[in-house]
Amino acid sequence: MNSTREHLANKKKLKKQIDTAAGRIKADKVFKNGKIINVFTAEIIEGDVAVVDGEIVGIGHYLGMEEIDLAGKYVAPGLIDGHVHIESSMVSPREFMNVILPRGTTSIVADPHEIANVRGLEGIRYMMDSSRDLPMNFYFVLPSCVPSTEFENSGANLLAEDLSTLIDRKDVLGLGELMDYPGVIQGREDILDKVLIAEDKIIDGHGPEIKDQELNAYRMAGVRTEHECSTLEEMENRLRLGMYVLIRQGSAARNLDVLIKGVTKENSRRCLFCTDDRHPEDLLQEGHIDNNVRHAIKLGLDPITAIQMATINASECYGLHKVGAVAPGRWADLVILEDLESFKIHSVYKNGDRVQELLNNLPKDRADTRWVKNSVNLHHVSSKDLKLEVDGKEIRVIKVLPHSLLTKKEILRAKLEGEKYYSEEGEPLLKMAVIERHHKRGSVGLGLVKDFDLQNGAIALTIAHDSHNLIVLGDRDEDMLLAVKEVEKISGGIAIVSKGEILGSLSLPLAGLMSEEPMEAVNKKFKAMIDIAYNQLKVNPEIDPFMTLSFLALPVIPEIKLTDMGLFDVTEFGFVDLEVKD
Repeated sequence: MNSTREHLANKKKLKKQIDTAAGRIKADKVFKNGKIINVFTAEIIEGDVAVVDGEIVGIGHYLGMEEIDLAGKYVAPGLIDGHVHIESSMVSPREFMNVILPRGTTSIVADPHEIANVRGLEGIRYMMDSSRDLPMNFYFVLPSCVPSTEFENSGANLLAEDLSTLIDRKDVLGLGELMDYPGVIQGREDILDKVLIAEDKIIDGHGPEIKDQELNAYRMAGVRTEHECSTLEEMENRLRLGMYVLIRQGSAARNLDVLIKGVTKENSRRCLFCTDDRHPEDLLQEGHIDNNVRHAIKLGLDPITAIQMATINASECYGLHKVGAVAPGRWADLVILEDLESFKIHSVYKNGDRVQELLNNLPKDRADTRWVKNSVNLHHVSSKDLKLEVDGKEIRVIKVLPHSLLTKKEILRAKLEGEKYYSEEGEPLLKMAVIERHHKRGSVGLGLVKDFDLQNGAIALTIAHDSHNLIVLGDRDEDMLLAVKEVEKISGGIAIVSKGEILGSLSLPLAGLMSEEPMEAVNKKFKAMIDIAYNQLKVNPEIDPFMTLSFLALPVIPEIKLTDMGLFDVTEFGFVDLEVKD
């Protein structure tokens, strides 16, 4: 009975849309006198956009029950972020949407692997539930590597049988980034099980620096996208194998300046934009995908090509047939622009409704947060856990690089002066600890970091990609321990300490990753802490103090990282001793 009733309702709706498209009846709403950007043919067409029941039914000349005169402004499709971790914004999906929707992003492809590493399937369901009924298109890919490798302890371990419980949801597009690329290339059975549940759906890649036969094997597993390209050679190699390249402009990883040089007339339709991980300050000040478009145009890319990369390319890559273009049959997700060169946004519409009005009338958040709170479960951390004895010894050091998630491995001789370590040349070395924080296992990895340049203090946080253990860095053990205790006290988040004093903290009670507060409030605290990090602790100004630190625990991005289980050489894909022994 319900299916018959639904069929009749759909037929009535379709008849109305066809009648409107043919000009027999008025549209619900018409956007008149616009310069419409046609992303299929890369041309600009002057005319009207007719909308019925939230969908575009026609381009040309139309009359409407409601008419909005655009007075010659440009009409672009709603922007699409092809790969984003909402958790990196440090706010809930609802608050994230409140910021990016007015900036033109009407659709995102979210990979909730951050929260999944903390709370498993319950974390994924929280993200899905909290984004339900919101006026933005939330699509998801299922985290494929929880944990990202077997070389760290996470809060959960998701197998193919776990992911299969969600794979058939309409808002699930496929499998998230396959970070354990050595496991893929080796054809490990547990990974093949996950690949096979995706069937004909998307499989996202994460394979920095792999090439030649190994890249062929990675592609053979069904990997269709790559967002980790940092060189033109990597980009070209993947495009040649039929992959889509997602050009990332995040907070720590900013690859657009380099990769945009590789976009040509011949390959541009295989390139799209993403943000991956973007912090509140960057979202509020620079923007979201609109920032990618604006920056690409500034670097010389044709504006219409840039808009294609932010819309139809992502739509085609992920099979999103209702978004990505201003055309009949697509949802009326529209970005109205003052001009193309500056990409200045006049207004944004979702399903034909102005987004500011939609945001003023949001439904109540029904997501249950109980499953994602109280996630910091530490064993008692003492000075013994931070003890290192490498004075006068040759050691492996993690060297941070500016504006990059990559690190370099250096071998040097350590020298202890007081409680601080230096190289023989006098360069300061900072002690770093990654402490398991999910199940009180008590595992602690220790290492030394170069070129972070923090002085007289410590930073601790529960954002430590991707297993999100507690990570602390400093040059005084006493400050490191105090920072750890403060993060535990606030149920996860970030703390900065100097000379026995807590200089600032930011509580992130949702899985130790996100706040329930609006992004503006979170950013106010976060920005103050960034200022403290740079101005009082003298952190290297060429790195993001918190984003860079959070990625020093990720054992799938070269060259050397630290997990709660020890120092990890990504190029050898195995643990190495801190001390270099003959």
